[in-house]
Amino acid sequence: MKKKEGFGFLIIKILTAVTVLSFLVIIGFIFFKGIKVMSWSFITKFPENFMTEGGIFPAIVGSFYLVLLSVFFAIVPSVATAIYLNEYSKSRRLARIIKISINNLSAVPSVVYGLFGLGIFVKYLKFGVSMLSGSLTLSIVILPLMISSANEAFMAIPNSLREASMALGATKWFTIKKILLPIAMPSIITGIILSIARAAGETAPILFTAAVFYSPELPHSILSEVMALPYHIYALVTEGTSPEVQVPIAYGASLVLIMLVIILSIAAIVIRERNRRVYDKLGN
Repeated sequence: MKKKEGFGFLIIKILTAVTVLSFLVIIGFIFFKGIKVMSWSFITKFPENFMTEGGIFPAIVGSFYLVLLSVFFAIVPSVATAIYLNEYSKSRRLARIIKISINNLSAVPSVVYGLFGLGIFVKYLKFGVSMLSGSLTLSIVILPLMISSANEAFMAIPNSLREASMALGATKWFTIKKILLPIAMPSIITGIILSIARAAGETAPILFTAAVFYSPELPHSILSEVMALPYHIYALVTEGTSPEVQVPIAYGASLVLIMLVIILSIAAIVIRERNRRVYDKLGN
């Protein structure tokens, strides 16, 4: 029995090491290729000479806006859905249907979301190819992940806290607002961190709804077209006319995209840790 257990732990350690090593190899490869073109002007300048010179500043700004707006649009529906499933839903069958629908949404290919955004936001609602259309489409992409994280957060809260609050005369909404939501917030923010990484790297949803190959100016409203790092990388590699110059730029843009995701994730982690202190105070 101990031999089997030891063998099982060995397999787990090997698989973990392979996963970590694969991650480090990918990051190291991108860093080695991208650092060659990295400079302050590369980050702060506009593209020049048919995307063979200059920088990627508009793509950085566009990706930043798209990620933040998509999270902004998705956070309220995701938390509201989790609250309904755990605190208000009386029909197990309906709750099961909702959860199955959420799981199915998470399995839909991202290109399908892009076509949906094109048909609904760009054409039907006449938002056009814009930051608004792209961020709304991305919010649907990350919605299943954020709902699942929020739902698990509320499910993990002991019922004794709900019962104690009700016993003291608090209403259900007051209990949710003052007790359950602060406790669930760290896990909700964890879902936001994962959503940031996914939204920042999506190409297909913004390909039809928001991104352009080149824009001579920064977006001045949510109805403006934007450059975005994922599409910029894709375009440089697949449509570039000077690959010997543009492929290194694509590696540099990839490195910047990774750095952007890390910065946004660190910011979300800091916010999560601050909210976790609320739970610690309630626990004490």
